[in-house]
Amino acid sequence: MTATESDPVASGPVEGQSVDRSERHVIGFLAFLSIILAFGVDSVLPAFDEISEQFELKPGSGEVSLVITWYLLGMAAGQMLWGLLSDRFGRRSILVVGLGLYGLGALGAGLAPNMTGLLTMRFVWGLGAASPSATRLAISRDLYSGDQMARVISFVMAVFLLGPAIAPAVGEGILLIGDWRLVCFSAAPLAALAVFWTVRFGETLPRSSRRPIDLGATGRGVRAVLGTRVTIGYTLASMFTFGAFFVYLGSSAPIIDEIYGLDEYFALIFGGSALFLAAAVWTSERFIRRYGADGVSMTALLGLLVVSAVFTVWAVAAEGVPSFWVWYAATGLLGAFTTIFTPTASAIAMEPMQRIAGAASGMFGVITIGGGSILANLIDRQIDNTVTPMAVGNIVYTAVAIGFVLWARGGSRAVVDPEA
Repeated sequence: MTATESDPVASGPVEGQSVDRSERHVIGFLAFLSIILAFGVDSVLPAFDEISEQFELKPGSGEVSLVITWYLLGMAAGQMLWGLLSDRFGRRSILVVGLGLYGLGALGAGLAPNMTGLLTMRFVWGLGAASPSATRLAISRDLYSGDQMARVISFVMAVFLLGPAIAPAVGEGILLIGDWRLVCFSAAPLAALAVFWTVRFGETLPRSSRRPIDLGATGRGVRAVLGTRVTIGYTLASMFTFGAFFVYLGSSAPIIDEIYGLDEYFALIFGGSALFLAAAVWTSERFIRRYGADGVSMTALLGLLVVSAVFTVWAVAAEGVPSFWVWYAATGLLGAFTTIFTPTASAIAMEPMQRIAGAASGMFGVITIGGGSILANLIDRQIDNTVTPMAVGNIVYTAVAIGFVLWARGGSRAVVDPEA
């Protein structure tokens, strides 16, 4: 079934639209955009030691983790901008410009003469990455709705969440033939390939559906998102689950190295996590077909809560350092349930936003990535020779997310018209 057959929103000729854009084609394209995002975040993790040595960073200071933080800040900062521009000029042109900036940021990071320059270019790199991050949800909403949109997004978001399991292994492989700069340079060809595919994929937003950019229209769009209970509720819930996931992303390297002394197996350990996440992807798609996005999202949150509670009890009983295999199983299961929850929550949040999908997708990214990064930083700073803060952070953030979902379920899912 093609996108144009599956949803009336996508019916009719759209400038640049492929003649045969099947669901599989859409998933493949959007998943590749997620690979671009994940590579920018995670491929540099194995290069932390080299970066620390080159720029003479203090051991144990955590300064090198800013390489991840500034990329995520760039992603958060660009979400709303790219989302609004994509509603005005279409998805394709905004993707091309953003991917170009992504490539320039990667090249600039590889040429950085000092830590300040590296962090600056990582921000630019993330700013470019914000374009595919914001538009992939908008494209999904352009073409699909309901549980079908949830299934598509489940595959796409899962690829992004699989990044921490796979991209570090790729980065480790690149380090066998070069240094950390080559890891940065290698992102540029990926961006070029993404530009080529974007042009071939075509436009999904008809000219008749594009919206002018002005302060009044922007304000009405923001108010529509903030005032739609189901959208803002699921967005805030996702912010807290992202916060818990980013704790794993930012702190697992020092935990593996300093607490468990397994730094030489870092890439292998991360790669093994892919088994948990792959199982989650397989389960999520089938469960959405059978039980719908609502049932799957709440089940995933309850799974997160149970695992977090057990993890917390075990960590406290072990005085903050449970066995490596307990930590590994707990974080793997938490990542799996996050992989199930995130795409279903995204789809539900976007359901009423058909007329302002770009702006809504941008706000979703700003809140979830920006807010999630801040929430993660609060926990990351507490991790010092103990994994207890990670466990406690997961249970607290999951409980808050459940509260927001229960509140959001009382809202309407009718398509919102910000001009009404």
